Amino acid sequence: MRILGISAFYHDSAAAIIIDGEIIAAAQEERFSRKKHDPEFPAQAILFCLKEANCKITDLDSIIFYDKPLLKFERLLETYLAHAPRGIRS
Repeated sequence: MRILGISAFYHDSAAAIIIDGEIIAAAQEERFSRKKHDPEFPAQAILFCLKEANCKITDLDSIIFYDKPLLKFERLLETYLAHAPRGIRS
């Protein structure tokens, strides 16, 4: 089974490919974008992982996106409260 894992939109976005339970490649987007703690979608990291694993996106069995909604909500709430009352409007 070939799995692409993606983490993005907070900080240190990254991608990894696992084939039959073995990590074949993993990379953080900041290594390519040269932006420390880059939160953007890890397009370049994904391309790197696909190349290292010698496979195409169509060869993958699953694409998994990592997110912990409650943790994200807690971080947003902390940020808004830290900047209240201005943060509440956003």
